Amino acid sequence: MPRKNRYFTQGRLWHLTHRCHNGDFLLKFGKDRDAYRDLLRARLQGAGVDLYNYCLTANHVHLLVQSDSGMDIPALMKSVAGEFAQAYNRRKRRTGAFWGDRYHATLVDSGKYLWRCLQYIDLNMVRAGRVMHPADWPWCGYHELVGDRKRYCLINRDGLRLALNFTSIESFNAEYRNGIVARLANQDLIREPYWTEVLAVGREEFVNEMAKTILNRRELEIAQEPSSGKAYILRERTICYGNS
Repeated sequence: MPRKNRYFTQGRLWHLTHRCHNGDFLLKFGKDRDAYRDLLRARLQGAGVDLYNYCLTANHVHLLVQSDSGMDIPALMKSVAGEFAQAYNRRKRRTGAFWGDRYHATLVDSGKYLWRCLQYIDLNMVRAGRVMHPADWPWCGYHELVGDRKRYCLINRDGLRLALNFTSIESFNAEYRNGIVARLANQDLIREPYWTEVLAVGREEFVNEMAKTILNRRELEIAQEPSSGKAYILRERTICYGNS
């Protein structure tokens, strides 16, 4: 199996997904999701990484991050994943791998692509049929993004506000809340696999620029994603074997 793609470029936005070993539901209990979130919050302090959204599910995690350094994100992920797995195995008297393979990293363009990715992460458990609204899932960033969660916060809301060119945090809160309501009302809940499977999502010029920064022995291709409207994606070209 190919190893997960991770090409970190300074100052860019990244959507990270990390799945439990064999897709097992190792995070099925709320207390384990709480423990992961507490550890993540602690390790974000001084890590040089800004967290813009997250969602912790029963068998994988989503993190939307940005860093000015190309090395801070891998260091954070290694620290959190390794420490959490060790503590989990000790607590459960368990042996073996907790995480399956390496986490996947997708570059996210700014503006409407960042906005769409924020919502996609928060709507994860709605798409899964577990809840009717992100507010009903305590282990996602929605509560912080609309200003309802005041303590033990993880998200750099002011940095996110500036990245999206909002003049105030209050205007961001209201717009984000209304945006989620609109997505739910329009049943705009289809799975968008490009957020978790490709190398980059955004404008055509953005993915072209990102393709030049990625050192990869595999051949890359740029395509327009039909289900996304106007988004372009950067992915590894599929190699067909045998006769056509």
